[in-house]
Amino acid sequence: MDLDIIRVINSIPKKHEELPATQLITPWGEELAANGDVVPLAEHPRPQFARDKVWVLNGWWEYAIVSCPEASELWREGAVAPEEMEGKIRVPFSPEAWLSGVGRQLQPNELLWYRLDLEVPEHEKNDRIILHFDGVDHACSVYLGGVGVGIHEGAYQPFQFDVTDLLDEGKTQLDVCVYDPSETGTQLRGKQRLDRGDMWYTAQSGIWQTVWFEVVPETHIERISMEVDPERGILEVTGWLAGDATLFVDVFDDADLPVVSGEATPGEGMSVVTTELEVDYPRLWTPDDPYLYRLTISYGDDVVQSYCAFRTVSVEKDEHGDTRIFLNYEPVFLRGLLDQGYWPDGLMTPPSDEAMVADIKAAQEMGFNMLRKHVKIESDRWYWHCDRLGMLVWQDMPSGGDLPGKWPARNIPTLFRSSWSDVRDDHYSYRTLGSTDENYRRAWTECMVDTIRRLSDHPCILTWILFNESWGQFDAGHATQKAWELDPTRPVLSASGWYDQGTGDIRGVHNYFRGIHMFDDPLAGKSLAGDQSVLANIEGTRVLRSLWRGYRAQVYSEMGGLSWRVGGHSMYPVEYGYDEFETEGEWQTAISELLDNVDQLEGEGLSGFVYTQLTDIEEETNGLYTYDRRVCKLHGTKEQTPDGEDAADVQEPDVEKAVAEAQEPDAEEQVSSE
Repeated sequence: MDLDIIRVINSIPKKHEELPATQLITPWGEELAANGDVVPLAEHPRPQFARDKVWVLNGWWEYAIVSCPEASELWREGAVAPEEMEGKIRVPFSPEAWLSGVGRQLQPNELLWYRLDLEVPEHEKNDRIILHFDGVDHACSVYLGGVGVGIHEGAYQPFQFDVTDLLDEGKTQLDVCVYDPSETGTQLRGKQRLDRGDMWYTAQSGIWQTVWFEVVPETHIERISMEVDPERGILEVTGWLAGDATLFVDVFDDADLPVVSGEATPGEGMSVVTTELEVDYPRLWTPDDPYLYRLTISYGDDVVQSYCAFRTVSVEKDEHGDTRIFLNYEPVFLRGLLDQGYWPDGLMTPPSDEAMVADIKAAQEMGFNMLRKHVKIESDRWYWHCDRLGMLVWQDMPSGGDLPGKWPARNIPTLFRSSWSDVRDDHYSYRTLGSTDENYRRAWTECMVDTIRRLSDHPCILTWILFNESWGQFDAGHATQKAWELDPTRPVLSASGWYDQGTGDIRGVHNYFRGIHMFDDPLAGKSLAGDQSVLANIEGTRVLRSLWRGYRAQVYSEMGGLSWRVGGHSMYPVEYGYDEFETEGEWQTAISELLDNVDQLEGEGLSGFVYTQLTDIEEETNGLYTYDRRVCKLHGTKEQTPDGEDAADVQEPDVEKAVAEAQEPDAEEQVSSE
């Protein structure tokens, strides 16, 4: 038995009262707070589908929080917007986030209201005005001039409304009503909890991604998708279209020189068309050479700027017979970090575009080539930065459902390795795994489908991860099949950690408490689905690839979690992690030895690992950077400020003064693992 009991004991969540928090501020949050008239995250929200006529609506809005015992029902309709609002809120930061200027937790029996007086964007007679919300947690109804525009549920999915007619009628007061039950509901919510602590983080609510206007011609492109075949040099561009015109696609290299052009005209009654373009000797995208081709796509008067890349990813056997992940027909060893995307001043919203870039570059500078985006989906800009900077991504689906019990979800798999692959996740196990709610299962599936369709054109994304450590897991075999149908070009990790169903292209082990060595794959070529076999429901020739091949790549999809708390850069006076060290030097030595040991497993067939984690988060102090991003714990150095100065030479921020300024804007300004 190689279980480290001491580490298991250290990982048990400690009982404690609510602790006093020190408000940490990142360099970018400090800069934003000092410039109250700056529109946060004002860059174009969609670099891969960019039009010129875009107006970002971020900035100071009005807000009110209203007690509503029937909030779970009235948010859809029946709730009345307050005549008077309470104050100002900086969108897109949630009211719980310091940068919002509010600093208040929304409760499940409350409704959060937003209000903004809109200016109608310039547009021609037949243009359409689209109002975009890139993220609202969890559910909302939208009104213009008191008229209902629509509703939406799902914190991680962008949505939009055509508001042309209402704006042309002069209805310019925008009201948004938000409901968020946090963990009292079963909706997708990731690591958020009202009773935060240990591995759970402050729950947030409301608008947390960019809100923006877009003006499009009446005849326009609704969306595009791209497929590349590097071996044949083929790029297929598919457009979903409104109106009658010809779709033109022009491809340019990184020197902006034309490469190839193509066109296609929909037939009568058609709204989808595909054009195939041949690119001679395409330059392949790699982390060392993240080469992007620029695209201009036009349809009538509508012009969209985009980009693509040529690269392949597969799971194959190498020359020694070991199953590995291949990038561009060559095995690649993935050195990854768990990236949960939390910020002390913005919670799930980064304080700036530059802050996102800094996290990605910091991981690269520490020697990592992959980030596992953990139970969260980021804005399109984050993936664009990974595309252009050459950072590989494993993309999780957000967790939700009921919280499973401690024994099936944590204690049993921690203590008994054999349990990792002997629990079914079909309807017999829904209660055990927290997935009894039919509405949750439907919402999870809709989110998975939307996420894969929306993000599949990003070359940085290497793998889809469906379920994490059993929470909300259900019918993983069916979910894997659906993911392959949506995107046959990427491998799928069906169940990270436990409970494995023998499906998917990759087996992901979570190893926080055992020795560093290879684990066997007892379910390669098998399935636990039994009478509910996924094979019985597969149509056509597409089949579960792992069941036919009988092999999967093996990774440590989580490991490490060694804790070191840096005084003055920690949010709470306690630390949470999976080991204890007397000095910073001992912690750094332990990290280095651990990473060296897992690197050695590449020669034994391991395809990669994910170290927990990129940064500290609230009570968790197992990051390689502090939560405020000011100290690189791995190297014992200060992080750079937005202006490039060494943070060691910069005076620490006056937190109390900055909080006061943020809350008083100018009235004219608009035992478990992870």
